[in-house]
Amino acid sequence: MTEENKTPDQGKGGRVLDWVYRNLAGPATVDNAIHGGSQEAREQWKRDLEKRKQWSREQRERKRAEREARRGH
Repeated sequence: MTEENKTPDQGKGGRVLDWVYRNLAGPATVDNAIHGGSQEAREQWKRDLEKRKQWSREQRERKRAEREARRGH
């Protein structure tokens, strides 16, 4: 099929499915997600986020140290 013969909605599932996706099953929104819970839930989320960031920093440092050890520095 040439480019001229394609309908605009071809490949998207058609107009009906496009409308269903956009209006009923579309991407979830997370507006105010951290503000929706209790104060304790927000604090726990912040602590968990900081732990994850710390773990990532430690992993980067561990890998850096391993690379340097292999090089003989």
